[in-house]
Amino acid sequence: QLQLVESGGGLAQAGGSLRLSCAASGRSFSRSNMGWFRQAPGKEREFVAFISWSGYSTYYADSVKGRFTISRDNAKNTMYLQMNSLKPEDTGVYYCAAGGAYAGGFRSPDYWGQGTQVTVSS
Repeated sequence: QLQLVESGGGLAQAGGSLRLSCAASGRSFSRSNMGWFRQAPGKEREFVAFISWSGYSTYYADSVKGRFTISRDNAKNTMYLQMNSLKPEDTGVYYCAAGGAYAGGFRSPDYWGQGTQVTVSS
């Protein structure tokens, strides 16, 4: 099993940057695919980014491609999301997730964090 805890959310201005972290407890982190989702007010949760267990494969939603970078440090049991050139439409609760696989999107993750709020002002 994995327990996931996000941190690093907050308030940023448009054009600014934030870095989210997802700390995992559990021995299976280094063998788990990981990713980020977000949910804006009144909208469904959507896929943001995916990273394979090895870190060799990454995928991004078109809306964040070129602005966000996902990474992981298996020695620290931590995944990151570097968010640059933030836009107001990036506002939402960001969730990290683990397990599952990538097939045109991050499918069927088994574990979820509690979420961290990101607010981008214009």
